[in-house]
Amino acid sequence: MSKIYTRFGDAGETRLLGGARVSKSHVRVEACGAVDELCTVLGLCRTEPLDEDVDHVLRRIQGELYWMAAELAAPHAEKYGVQKLDEANIVQMEQDIDQFDLSLPPLCHFVMPGGTRAAALLHVARTVCRRAERGVVRLREQEPEVRQLLIAYLNRLGDLLFVLARAVNFRRGLDEELWPGVDGPSSA
Repeated sequence: MSKIYTRFGDAGETRLLGGARVSKSHVRVEACGAVDELCTVLGLCRTEPLDEDVDHVLRRIQGELYWMAAELAAPHAEKYGVQKLDEANIVQMEQDIDQFDLSLPPLCHFVMPGGTRAAALLHVARTVCRRAERGVVRLREQEPEVRQLLIAYLNRLGDLLFVLARAVNFRRGLDEELWPGVDGPSSA
């Protein structure tokens, strides 16, 4: 790429991997954009002081999200040599969830997002992850060749980000603020 700006998008269109032109509001572009936003928010999380094991997991996930975005950027990404995520990526996340969750107190209420800045940012990343997941679901509904595994990956990633946020607060000695639910005190 010789220049950062191409002026190609000035008319509200962009090119997918392979050159197909689509509107910037196309469901495929929306899904790619949400995955890109998630990767960026994870980068923001990593600017916070984090334990090495948490940072390592987030860095790995960022790399995997790049591969996901590349796959989403074209209906037949394999023609362009795009590495695809597989079941092993999901299994690794499940192992991460289990490992971090081992040290946490059992959960019987919803957790209010917050605590340390790092944990709060991980909760933001979790909600962005859920938006990306919804975007990929919409894309798959319109284009069934989109792999269901991508939805499963994002679903598991949302769970991992929740557990990481809890772990960050726990390691800093912060009690979680719990939402007591429908039987709890009213703010009215």
